Amino acid sequence: MNSFDRITIDDNVCHGKPCIRGMRWPVEVIIDMLGSGMTIEQIIEDHPELEREDILASLNFAKLYLAGRSIKEVA
Repeated sequence: MNSFDRITIDDNVCHGKPCIRGMRWPVEVIIDMLGSGMTIEQIIEDHPELEREDILASLNFAKLYLAGRSIKEVA
């Protein structure tokens, strides 16, 4: 699974927001946790259903989004 496969967008999950692997974990929540000072290890410890690669994929998605690009352009 590459990092772009980890980000899913489904109108039936979290109102179509980009999420982690179809779960109800929006990318914005992952970014918020990192922004609040949590480390990747702390996030995984608190939420074991998440994987390190999910968090890195969230960062990569945010980078692409801010650059005005989409996953489809680089996949």
